[in-house]
Amino acid sequence: MEAGIIALWHTYGRSRDQGMRDRLVLHYAPLVKYVAGRVGTGLPAHVDVADLIQSGIFGLVDAIEKFEPERGLKFETYAMQRIRGAILDDLRSQDWVPRSVRSRARDVERALERLGGRLQRTPTDRELAAELKIGLGELRELYAQLQLTSVVALDELIAAGRSAGAGSSLAESLPDEGAEDPIASLVDQDSRRQLADAIAQLAERDRVVVTLYYFENLTLAEIGKVLGVTESRVCQLHTRAVLRLRTKLNEQLDA
Repeated sequence: MEAGIIALWHTYGRSRDQGMRDRLVLHYAPLVKYVAGRVGTGLPAHVDVADLIQSGIFGLVDAIEKFEPERGLKFETYAMQRIRGAILDDLRSQDWVPRSVRSRARDVERALERLGGRLQRTPTDRELAAELKIGLGELRELYAQLQLTSVVALDELIAAGRSAGAGSSLAESLPDEGAEDPIASLVDQDSRRQLADAIAQLAERDRVVVTLYYFENLTLAEIGKVLGVTESRVCQLHTRAVLRLRTKLNEQLDA
């Protein structure tokens, strides 16, 4: 962290002056644009990235006001989680996903659960389409419709199916044990194991998409270049992977 920003943090920490806070907001504003761009990738065209940025600014302000530099954590990592959470909260509050689409998402998750139980493996798209009594092309169109329902952070996936604390993410509810990296405190050891097990059961291409998007921070367009497919196809693969992760994690929680 450069000396000027360290000094600004120290000054703000002592005075809690709004002017100092606003200077920090300006300095870290590119983080909001970056996170909003990642969340917005693959969303329906009517979702304006400018609206996502506006929501993300509130998350950045919240991060600045609650951050404690003396704990030695990296602010950028902490702030990106808060920014993403604020954007997702706004998407949910405005309920841009039609009720019919949410219903279809539940239908797909139930079909995945039924097939997984019968086959004892991850079903293919063709098998899923047959279970839903639709064509393969129609299933892929359905994935495109479900894109907005799949915009969730991995910590929210881990919390799938939990009724308690539904209004907050797992990242906000877990205690901080003084870990040097705040990412390590997002989930406890058992939850990470559950997530790793669920990802391991995905089809190879789904695993690649999840790994590159969530762990390597590639955009969907960049993943498309890696896989040699279009960005819209990567959107479908991402949606499919998230639906399957939700199903597998719900199965583990119900077990």
